[in-house]
Amino acid sequence: MASEISSFWGPVTSTTEWCEKNYVHSSYIAEFYNTISNVPSIVLALIGLINALRQGFEKRFSILHISNMILSIGSVLYHATLQHVQQQSDETPMVWEMLLYMYILYSPDWHYRSTMPTFLFLYGAVFAVFHSQVRFGTGFKVHYAILCLLCVPRMYKYYIHTNDASAKRLAKWYVATLFLGSLCWLCDRLFCKEISHWSINPQGHALWHAFMGFNSYFANTFLMFCRAEQRGWAPKVVHFLGVFPYVKIEKPKAQ
Repeated sequence: MASEISSFWGPVTSTTEWCEKNYVHSSYIAEFYNTISNVPSIVLALIGLINALRQGFEKRFSILHISNMILSIGSVLYHATLQHVQQQSDETPMVWEMLLYMYILYSPDWHYRSTMPTFLFLYGAVFAVFHSQVRFGTGFKVHYAILCLLCVPRMYKYYIHTNDASAKRLAKWYVATLFLGSLCWLCDRLFCKEISHWSINPQGHALWHAFMGFNSYFANTFLMFCRAEQRGWAPKVVHFLGVFPYVKIEKPKAQ
């Protein structure tokens, strides 16, 4: 949404703007709340990365947490500037992240192990090049939604084959945060005209960022639990200070 304050970054060149007035708090930050709302995602991804490294999980999970951080940093750049190039630094990592989720979800039962990472890598590289040259707003959203939907059957399979109540609770929190975040995203997009007349903007897109930060953390933690079960690492969900969940494993001495 336009503002009378002068912009450090120049005219808006991104294909999408959100329901937040631009440059209200600073001439250096276009959408203030949409920018700072990425901080929880970065912190949660860092916590997940530390846990994955400390306990010796497979590298795929370290890369997954790092990809969450890269996505959040890209989102900061995009919402702070509303420039097309920075928008790509948000949207391209979104696709890369979903490709990584697909690998983690489907690779344990994939018989030709080298083909999946090779295909997904090439797909991600081709998409990045294509996305850098072509602007497509609705097309990108549809493409991203399809990638997300491809992950759903496998997540559900993991859920029904998991007997641990705490792990199942992680999956339920994953679904709950996804639903709430999506609801905030839709309201911000569909009802912006009405919201702009309210005395207080609920900042639906910023809430989407916050919910999706927790959503990614719950998804990653649940997948780490499932993978540890597959490897026979006796995983269990424990809670830091009785509240914050993470996975603790006990590897056999031979590993």
